[in-house]
Amino acid sequence: MATDYDAPRKAEEDTGTASIEELQARRTDKQSAVVDVDESEAAEAFELPGADLSGEELLVRVVPAQEDEFTCGSCFLVRHRSQFAVEKNGTKYCKDCEG
Repeated sequence: MATDYDAPRKAEEDTGTASIEELQARRTDKQSAVVDVDESEAAEAFELPGADLSGEELLVRVVPAQEDEFTCGSCFLVRHRSQFAVEKNGTKYCKDCEG
């Protein structure tokens, strides 16, 4: 069966109409002025500059550039040959950096 994704969607609970006063009353009931945040938990999520990362080990598999790839002379990203735009003085540039 085909589905019309442009058709408006209505759930069963949306079919009933509520007055503006009812909607405002529901909104004010659920709001609270008190924010419950544990500061120690929030502080653990931040990475401080100069932190000691000497015990961390990063494993990355490095793959050399393939025959159909080049390194852009401006952004230094390895791009596919379909992104090649121009070569100036022996340096290749991608479509994003050609300007």
